[in-house]
Order: sequence, then C-alpha cells, then structure tokens
Amino acid sequence: MNDHLLDEKQIRRKVRDDQRSDAVYREGGLMLSPIPSQNQQASPQRVGPLFAPGTLVPFILVTSLFFLWGVPNNLNDILIRQFMKSFAITRLQAGLVQSAFYMGYFLLALPSALYMKKVGYKLGFVTGLALFGVGTFLFWPAAIVGRYSFFLFALFVMASGLAFLETASNTFIALSGPVETSERRLNFSQAFNPLGSITGAFIGTAFILSGVELSAEAVRRLQASHQYEAYLHFETLRVVQPYIVLGIVSLVFAFLIWRTPFPAMRDEAPEGRAGSTPISALLRNRHLLFTILAQFFYVGAQVGTWSYFIQYIQDYTGQSEKVAGYFLTGTLAMFGIGRFASAGLMKYIRPATLMGSYCLVNIALVSVAAFHPGWMGVWMIFTTSFFMSLMYPTIFALGLQGLGSESKVGGSLIVMAIIGGAVLTPLMGIISDSSKSIAYAYGVPLLGYVCIACYSFFGQRSALSA
Repeated sequence: MNDHLLDEKQIRRKVRDDQRSDAVYREGGLMLSPIPSQNQQASPQRVGPLFAPGTLVPFILVTSLFFLWGVPNNLNDILIRQFMKSFAITRLQAGLVQSAFYMGYFLLALPSALYMKKVGYKLGFVTGLALFGVGTFLFWPAAIVGRYSFFLFALFVMASGLAFLETASNTFIALSGPVETSERRLNFSQAFNPLGSITGAFIGTAFILSGVELSAEAVRRLQASHQYEAYLHFETLRVVQPYIVLGIVSLVFAFLIWRTPFPAMRDEAPEGRAGSTPISALLRNRHLLFTILAQFFYVGAQVGTWSYFIQYIQDYTGQSEKVAGYFLTGTLAMFGIGRFASAGLMKYIRPATLMGSYCLVNIALVSVAAFHPGWMGVWMIFTTSFFMSLMYPTIFALGLQGLGSESKVGGSLIVMAIIGGAVLTPLMGIISDSSKSIAYAYGVPLLGYVCIACYSFFGQRSALSA
C-alpha cells in the first residue's frame, strides 16, 4: 500500500515537472519573457536543448541557407577587384558593388518581415530564394550588354532576395528552441555562413580572377591595336558562370523547402498575432535601437575589411591578385573557425562579454594595420576575422530578446542595419582615394569596433536596468 502511494506521489511529481517544463518552453520564448535579469545573465551555464523537438529537418535546411548566402556575400569582394579591371573604374566606383548589394537588404528587409507575418516563414524562404535566383540569372544579360549599372541592378535584385532569407533565417533559428540557448543556436547556424564565404572567395579567385594584370604600356598597346575593348569584354564575361550555378542551386533549395513541413513558431501563435506593435513604438525600444546601431557599424566594419583586403595586400606587399585572393580565402577560414569556437565558448562566458573582449582585440589589431602597413598589417587584418566572427549573430540574438510576437519586424529592423556595408565601404573608398592610402581607410572598421565594444559593455547594462 505504501509502495502504491509512493508511486502515485512520484507520478504526480513527474506530471507537475513536465507541465512546468512545458510552460517554461512556451512562455520562456521571446514572446512572453523579458530580458533576463542581471543574475541570470551572469551565469555562464546555458541550459536546455539547442533546438526544439520537431524542428530538426527545417533547422538543417535553414542552416544550409546560411552557407548559401555566404557565397555571394564574399564573391562581392572579388567583383570589386574584377570590375576595377574590366570596367577600368576607381576604388570608389567599384565600392558601389557593396552599396547596390546592401541597399537591397535595407529596402526589402522590413517589407519581407511584414510579408512573412501574413504568410509565414516557409513562403518567405521560397520567395527569397526565387528572387535571389532571378538576380543571379541577370548577370548573363548584364555581361552581354557590358554595362556596369546593369550588374549593380542584378546585385540589388539578388540582395532583395537575401533580405527575405536573412530576416527569416536569423529569426527562425533564434526562435526554434529555448530562449536561453538562442545565442548559441544562432552562432552555430551562422558558423556555416563563413564556410560559404570561403567557398565564394575560392570560386571567385579560381574562376573569376584571370590573373592577367596589364601594365600601362600593355594597355596602350592593346588600345593601339583596337583589342582593349575585347580584353575588357573577356574579363567581364568571367563573372557569369559562377552566378548561373548559384541561381540553379537556389531554385533547388526553394523546391526542397516548399516540400518540407515547417512547424509554427512562437511568434506565429494565434495569441502572438493580436495587437501588433507599431514600428514607431519598436524604435522607441532603447535596447533595440542600440542593437541596430551596433549592427550598422559591425556590417560596415566586416564588409569594408574584406572588400579592400586584396588591394591592401597588393599595395603594401606587391603580391599578385591571385595570391591576394587566396589570402582573402584564408582570412574567411579564420572567420569560420572563430564562429565554431565562439559557439563553444558561450557555454562558459556571457555572449556580450565575449563579444566586447573580441572587440578590444580587434581595435588593437586594426590599429597596427592602419598605422603600420606592410606584411605585419596584412597578418593583423587576416587575424581580425577570427574575432569579428561572433558579432553579427550575437548582436542579432541579443537584440531580439524581449520582442515577443514582434520578433519578425524587430529582426527585419536589425537586418536593415546591413546598410552599414553600403555606407561605410564607399567611405573607405573616399578616404583611400583622397589620402592615396588604403591603410588609412581601415580607420573606419576601427571606429566600428569601438562602437560595438560600447554596445557590448554598456548597451547590455542599460537594457538590463531598463
């Protein structure tokens, strides 16, 4: 009899524990939970599973998309060098590659979030992949016509599709499990993005950069024999094939996602859809506003660092574009290693603290590269990729905390901060052209890391006190 009563007590206790765990999962998400307290954030241990039951296949597919869009993101760095050659343009004009690309992110991020609030994540992914595919296929007619502006339009269309993917993917991954592991989960998925970046840089170096670098005398000889235009057209056509392949891959992913069942996320629950918060009210959220600003400076620092790395190597070491391209591939490998390493370190160190510490390291490294250019500067910039690796996903995940059902719209506002790549990269081009020194232009990423360090150490404290 006593054993029977003991069994009943154990069963009742287990049921209560299960109900409590379920409540923590349902209410511990971004929809209902406030920003964690100071004591909670101070604990280095991360509890709970990495992702929720029933989300494994969608989680794998969406994580694969991080790899996919890493490829074109870093093909842009190759395009800048290639278009300077094939269209005979300045660094500032070539920097418009990043401006056109990130303008697509900026203009489409918010509309994509509003669209997905109506149709859900799945159709958002499919729409983004289709739009991205269209942009890649536009590279063919752009090369045939031979117009730089046509390429910029194609890049804008591509980035418009990627705005859907980034808004949906980052938010989907952050919400696909317990809130206490959101930073780890997003850093894990984002760790596959630099693998795509490495692939993009390698493809660009191997298949786009021809290795033909004409001297001024060789250019004059080709012009005199009326062959210079043919040479430029040959260099322009080299960009087409990689982008056509990318477009085909994107359509394959669109089909796979369309055929895969996706679970309803916490911000798609019926109770989460009632009474949407106006965007103006979201922008009065001081923590979200700090997050957007930090992301603006981070993307500008990252894009600017890589966009002019090839030119930095050539200017201060005299290496060929091929060798410089392989250095770019190497620094992207450092970026990937940093992502995986940071995801592991976050089990023991608070994400904001780790990010702030990494910023301090990068401030020192970029200072050396900017004011003491040469081989030492090359290796300093090379190493910064490891320490910048955790910043985008960590800033994104920290910014979503407490947004609840407005996570899609809040996430889209953070994605819009990618406009930093369109603003700060041309600024580096202006500084480089006016000072005749690409090294001084690296003062722009240096400023970016200072701002992110302030966000890491002081912005989080301000959010907690609020």
